[in-house]
Parts: sequence; structure tokens; C-alpha cells
Amino acid sequence: MADQLVQANLAGHDSHGVGMLPSYVDGVINDRLKINSHPSVVVDSGALLTLDGNAGYGQVNGFETMQMGIERAAIHGVAVVGLRNSYHIGRIGHWAEQCAASGYASMHLVNVIGHPPLVAAYGGAEARFGTNPFCAAVPGRDGRPGFLLDMATSIIAGGKARVAANKGEKVPPNTIIDIEGNLTDDPNAFWYTDPSGKRGGALVAFGDHKGSGLAIMCELLGAALLGGETAHPKNPRDGRIINSMLSVIIDPAALGNAEAYYDEIELFRDFVLDSQLRSDCAQILVPGQPEELARIERADGFEVDPVTLDQLKTSAERAGLTSAVFEDLVG
Repeated sequence: MADQLVQANLAGHDSHGVGMLPSYVDGVINDRLKINSHPSVVVDSGALLTLDGNAGYGQVNGFETMQMGIERAAIHGVAVVGLRNSYHIGRIGHWAEQCAASGYASMHLVNVIGHPPLVAAYGGAEARFGTNPFCAAVPGRDGRPGFLLDMATSIIAGGKARVAANKGEKVPPNTIIDIEGNLTDDPNAFWYTDPSGKRGGALVAFGDHKGSGLAIMCELLGAALLGGETAHPKNPRDGRIINSMLSVIIDPAALGNAEAYYDEIELFRDFVLDSQLRSDCAQILVPGQPEELARIERADGFEVDPVTLDQLKTSAERAGLTSAVFEDLVG
């Protein structure tokens, strides 16, 4: 778990990095997150697998699920793997990178339940589903993704709103809907709760009806299809962060000539990047490049804002560490 959280920060995704620890500590203390558990097999039909994460650490569930999927893809050329009922599985790009490192292309559709919904359907002012990520990657020659697309179906992820609120910063305009249904750039409007404890803010789906529609399909294909739970209120919302994920893992060599495939994606990458720049843009980035650049920039480490650091200290104390031990750990 620690490895994946740090790797998320190094890839530039602070929303899915060490700042997630307080929610995990809370899950353990309240017995919503089951420690020392592993995914169990629900359906095994060769190239088709359905696993139950048993509300265990998503980093363990995701890693072991991808391991099993890669093994099946090596045999069958393709594997369709469903993981349901896992605690938060973190940055989804991590799992696509795991597949790419073994030479496999992959697609991942994800939903999230357990806390109040985060994102409004297009045209609505109230949250109805999670940020429901979609991720896809194709491998390159060197075991790293040739291209990696990893995105929330909201304009910004909920964790990015948390990071901005912690830093006292604004989010991009019109990415949040406040309690009265107005678009805003105030991240605190997303976290607003009325006296009854009901949260009124919502995130905006990207691309209007397109992002909203894709989020709904992630909800249905990534969870309901696997026997997982969706975000409607009859399913419990007790502070858990439960993900379900449908993954399709493909061996490029099983579909065609692997060398020709590598040549083609490299030629296409060069063609895309060799373009006149739009007047308001300084560079062209293909999917996966932002993470590559962040890893270079953060090769010697990354900053943690004071509010997040204070939250980590509080969580450490809840987990039984003294202030002195925490100070020694963080330096």
C-alpha cells in the first residue's frame, strides 16, 4: 500500500498519494477496512475471472487481481477480470502500468460507493455517482506504457478538490456545483454540509453529457455486471470507500504481429507530437506524458502541504504512534 501511495505522488497525482492515509486509518479503526485479507475467487471460467476484494486493502487486491489477470492473458491471449467489493484501489493507472510492464494492453472501468456520491449527472445539481475512473494503456518496448490514459469522469477528482482545499487554493472554474446549484471554483463548496450532515456540493462531469454517460457506464459495467454495488442509497454509505473494477487485459501478440504493433504506436506517437502548437498552448502531451514528466521533476522527492501533514500526524496518533515517533518518521 505504501509503495502505491508514494508512487502516486511521484507520478504527480497527490490526490491519490500519502494524503489518502487518514481515510485508511479511519477505515481500519472503524472496522470498515479489513486488514490482512486477499481477494477470493467468485467465478473462474478460464479467461473470465470474478474476484471479491472482501473490503481489504485495495492496493493488495488490485496487485493480486492484475497478477491473476496477466497469468490468464498469457494462456488465453486475453483475460476479463472483475474485482468487486474492494477498499479504495487508489490510482488506477498503477494497475495499467503493472499490465504494461508485463507487455499487455489493458482497459479498466471503475465505480466507487460507500460515502455520499460525488458527481452530478449532466443537468443535475445533486451528486448521484462517484468519479468513476476510466483507464486504458498500451505497452511500449521497454516495459513501460507506450500510452496511458487514466482519468476521472469528473473534470477534477474528488481528491484534487481535497488537496486544493487543504492548500487554500481554487480549483478550475465551473468544476464544482455548490449547494444552490451554481457552478463555482471554490473547493470548499464541494465539502459543504448542512446542519443535518447532508453534503450539498457536487463535482461536474467532464464534457457535459459525454463524461456523465461514461461515468454511468463505469457504474454499470465496472460494478453491477460483476455483482458489485452501485451508488443508489439502498446500498450502505457508512464512510467506506469501496471500489469495483472491470479489467480487460490483452496480449498484443495474440492479435497480430507484436513488432509491427510497437513500430506502429511509435510512429503514431511521433506523428501526434510533430504538430504546430495551438496558439494558447506551450506543448503537446500524449496520454502518459504528464506522469513521465512528474517522475522526472519529483525524482528527489515531493512536497506535502502543512494541512495534509497535520492530518497524517493525527492519523498516526490514532494508529498508536507517539508524536516523537511521527516526527522521527517525517524528518
